[in-house]
Amino acid sequence: MLCGIGRGVFHVETIETPGLGDRSYVADDGAVAVVVDPQRDIDRVRRVVDARGVRVTHVLETHVHNDYVSGGLELARTAGAEYVLAAAETLAFDRRSVRDGDELRAGSMTLRVLRTPGHTPEHLSYLLLAEDRPEAVFTGGCLLFGTVGRTDLLGQERADELSRAQYGSVRRLLHMLPDDVAVHPTHGFGSFCASASGTGAEAGTVGEERRGNLASTADDEEHFVGELLGGLTAHPGYYAHMAPINRAGPPPLDLSPPPPVDAGDLRRRIRAGGWVVDVRGRRPYAQRHLTGTVNVQLADPFATYLGWAMPWGTPVTLVGDHPGDIAQAQRAMARIGIHRPAGEATGGVDRYAAGGRTRSYRVASFADLAERRRQAAPTVLDVRRDDEWADGHIRDAVHVPLDQVERRLGDLPGDEVWVHCASGYRAAIAASLVDRTGKEVVLVDDEFTAARDAGLEIVSP
Repeated sequence: MLCGIGRGVFHVETIETPGLGDRSYVADDGAVAVVVDPQRDIDRVRRVVDARGVRVTHVLETHVHNDYVSGGLELARTAGAEYVLAAAETLAFDRRSVRDGDELRAGSMTLRVLRTPGHTPEHLSYLLLAEDRPEAVFTGGCLLFGTVGRTDLLGQERADELSRAQYGSVRRLLHMLPDDVAVHPTHGFGSFCASASGTGAEAGTVGEERRGNLASTADDEEHFVGELLGGLTAHPGYYAHMAPINRAGPPPLDLSPPPPVDAGDLRRRIRAGGWVVDVRGRRPYAQRHLTGTVNVQLADPFATYLGWAMPWGTPVTLVGDHPGDIAQAQRAMARIGIHRPAGEATGGVDRYAAGGRTRSYRVASFADLAERRRQAAPTVLDVRRDDEWADGHIRDAVHVPLDQVERRLGDLPGDEVWVHCASGYRAAIAASLVDRTGKEVVLVDDEFTAARDAGLEIVSP
């Protein structure tokens, strides 16, 4: 994106992380750059900076992140840049502390600090000025497209207070800035840091948000707070570990290949309780896999659902067909604080399962489930979130959200378990966990919208 100014041009480059639903930004004037909310794998930032031929002078954090490990500290150190965070934050490292109204100069760019509490108590936004005219605002988890960042990450006891602060912060931005100022949020593109009522827009301006944002269209503060808190869904359990890592200062990222592991060592790791994660697609995995492995398919949601489903701190060994798949999975894991895989094995199941037992299970549709229920009464395991279950579920299904499946495996009734979610991705993880118990498991790899059409009775509280 280009932001025109009176003399010259500011360039704003967006770096997307679809797997986490976040964006980072590089803004430059052709000579120097500022980086906003960088993800941990800062090689992506360096590629942008090198391509633009600019030097990073400032790394800006809108807040201490709860959904990913920041690359800001390492980027600032390696680039010789100032690392900028709110003065009110408690951190274990030196940084440049800023407060509401402070201004930063980076070449011909001026960035004004705006205090915007709500998503977190110390949250900041940064207003990019050209000759004192506002051009763009980097809003982090405050003003999102159509909505705002969630306000319950510090616990329900502070959610009401922070929701009211969020209302004031967003309305302040919308009332103080001209219509044509570009809005650049960090969250809101599938991130669980966003509230549930976003528009799905990919770009926006202050004027568009003034006309359509929840904080602007709500009748009053009470209405806004009710809508916001009423729309929040569960968020990944690993979020609890992100802010402490970011406050302590994340260790430098190491993306070198993990140590290779042979087939015998894989089996020993499984017996010891580690997670050996098979990153292949859910259907090839179901067709044949090493007994005791867990299937988390390498796709955009990989890190989110791996971190959500596994007991935090469990050693993770990665297996798959190709070294490139392992490298991609390793990068995604590092973004959520799984700093290094415990090992890797590639070359396909014939190689890393050599000498060990393999298993398989059936993949089916909701139509297949409906047919099976006309013949018998298998256990139907629904691993969706609580809000999805409340919106409608199959009659007599057992509800265990994905993050609870491993610790509740012993509670599952019956010897035949059909597992489903909304699309098949989460169900595949859960099915692989159920498979480790020796039960007969069937993965329902289908859209939940097909369940009613298949003749299954859908009920809700």
